[in-house]
Amino acid sequence: MRKQEGVVMADFEWYRSFCAIYRFNSVSEAAKARMMTQPAMSQHLAALEAEVGEPLFTRTTRSMVPTERGKELYSQLAPLIESLEETTMRFQSAATPSPTMIKIGAAHEFFAEKILPQLHALDICTLSQLGTADQLLEWLKGDALDLIVTSQRVHSAGIEYVKLMEEEFVLVAPSQLQVPPLTDAKQKEEWLSAQSWISYGLELPIIRRIWREHFKKRPLLRPVHIIPNLHMILRAVEQGAGLSVVPTYLIGSSVTEGRSQLIFEELKVSNEIFMAYQTKHKHLPSLHTMMTRLRENI
Repeated sequence: MRKQEGVVMADFEWYRSFCAIYRFNSVSEAAKARMMTQPAMSQHLAALEAEVGEPLFTRTTRSMVPTERGKELYSQLAPLIESLEETTMRFQSAATPSPTMIKIGAAHEFFAEKILPQLHALDICTLSQLGTADQLLEWLKGDALDLIVTSQRVHSAGIEYVKLMEEEFVLVAPSQLQVPPLTDAKQKEEWLSAQSWISYGLELPIIRRIWREHFKKRPLLRPVHIIPNLHMILRAVEQGAGLSVVPTYLIGSSVTEGRSQLIFEELKVSNEIFMAYQTKHKHLPSLHTMMTRLRENI
């Protein structure tokens, strides 16, 4: 706590700790992210609440729930702190040589379709690893990767997520399949349930979401093929092996050249794609550069 002419001045670190608690809804998780002790984090919050004159959070057994005053303060502070941190990062970038390489991870299909075509335009070297969302997160936490692109936002101490884009999933079928002109949702569900399906996994990822969002029930499907690769799934559909669900960015010429067809196009779902990184690396110039390039080109 600092004093100036007898007046108590709020410390900038109090604000940073408050914003971290707000984002994580937890003092302990915020402390880990800021690499502080939990008592020190609690002291920052207590000092700021004393300065404000009222509670900023309601404490529950599981989380810290912001009060209306807390929400108001966060909306005012967050953009200011982000701006100051970006300015700090620019100073660091000018004074410190950037690492020559950034380690990036993504799913095979997303990397091939969205990141690989951009590599020639990057002014930074990359080391890429491809894997599932669970694998990517573990590699990120273990410092094997600096940045991952993932569709799963899993709460984990010290990991921050930034939305990159939305992907849209649609139903795709063999081009030769005769699809009846159905308009009733129940009839569509019955017809689709009677078809052969190809799935990414036994748990029917994305297929299950389509059923829940559009038919308000779980799908009673037993896929004829499990293929954990979206490119191969699309190829199997083209060869007549069954129906499936794929992202629109993957379809490309498959539909326009008549190798497959979109069916019941209104039965689609959207999925958010995030960039994730460790909070402790947030100000690395190379990380900031890579994230900016991905935002601009994807």
